Amino acid sequence: MTFIKQLSFFCFSLFILASCSSQETNEQRAQELAQQFIIVDGHIDVPYRLNHHWEDISQSAPGGNFDYPRAQEGGLDAPFMSIYVPVKYQETGGARAAADSLITMVKGIVSDHPDKFAIATTPQEIKTQFQEGLISLPMGIENGAPIEELSTVKYFYDQGVRYITLAHAKDNRLSDSSYDTTADTHDGLSKFGKNVVQEMNRVGIMVDVSHITDKAFYDVMDATEAPVVATHSSCRHFTPGFERNMSDELIKRLAKNEGVIMINFGSTFLDSTSANSSEQVRQEISAKIEEKGLDPSSEKAEEFRETYFQENFKFSTVERVADHIDRVVDLVGVKHVGLGSDYDGVGPTLPEGLKDVSEYPNLIAELLERGYTEEEIQKICSGNIFRVWNEVIEVANNMQSTTSN
Repeated sequence: MTFIKQLSFFCFSLFILASCSSQETNEQRAQELAQQFIIVDGHIDVPYRLNHHWEDISQSAPGGNFDYPRAQEGGLDAPFMSIYVPVKYQETGGARAAADSLITMVKGIVSDHPDKFAIATTPQEIKTQFQEGLISLPMGIENGAPIEELSTVKYFYDQGVRYITLAHAKDNRLSDSSYDTTADTHDGLSKFGKNVVQEMNRVGIMVDVSHITDKAFYDVMDATEAPVVATHSSCRHFTPGFERNMSDELIKRLAKNEGVIMINFGSTFLDSTSANSSEQVRQEISAKIEEKGLDPSSEKAEEFRETYFQENFKFSTVERVADHIDRVVDLVGVKHVGLGSDYDGVGPTLPEGLKDVSEYPNLIAELLERGYTEEEIQKICSGNIFRVWNEVIEVANNMQSTTSN
């Protein structure tokens, strides 16, 4: 081997060693930062999951994506418990009772395990509970259907609710839904919906613009006096035509409002390839179950369904979640993005590297690899949502003060 070749080989070896060392360092540092920083997740569907299949989440509970041991491992400190109200209650009635039952469940989990969990209603409470080694359980209602009159907003505030997602899969009394392609009932927000937004401002509940139509979003921007949040949405740039995600224009308008978008981890929210794969695989599953002569509701059919999906669905990746964060940062800066996984809500579609709440360090490592500073990562983990939340509290205090005077 000539001297030049020897030198080239030596330099290449140093490069490989440095790259491996850097990767290892990022992974180790990510583990440390996950424990050092407060991590807030804008949306986790634990209550609805437990309502259908009860498990003790204070210990290992493999039936879902969240439990106490895995949250500790991943450094998750404040998962917003989604008080999800299915759209069926908009037709049958009972939406408020459905919300109340899940709120009672969350409070019961805290009451049963006060050494592990605590209800949180402000960022300061989360910070205090973090110092005490507790996992905070703030709450947000998903679907504004339980808001039957303006006074219900204050009622849910008193129950500990700190955000309300205005709509879900169908238009309701407040807002049109991005998933409801048959209606456009209000051409955005209803008059009642605009009044509800203002009442949420007044009492101190964050307005969640996930799930609503673009027109409803702009109506919220006109109605609100406080910053708003998209608790579990991603960037439409990567999923053209998927209105459930936010377009570049909406993200820019959200930033003018000083709000934050919290990135959803579901593969179909991250990639059009995954979304197309999901539809195709589900069609294949239905056809094969029929071919096999299986009862679609049988345990054997369900086992086949799960196995086939895992083997054939095109999963997204933790890197793609970072791409969505990059997109928001490139558009409007790092202060307007956070994490809103939708764990226990997006079913089997979670991306490689973010399969449950133990894996937040994988995303932090990817952000470190891309050159994000620790200060920027802290903002993404919790600083940005705390800023919005505190501003909502300040707006509420000012509005109440003005009213009392």
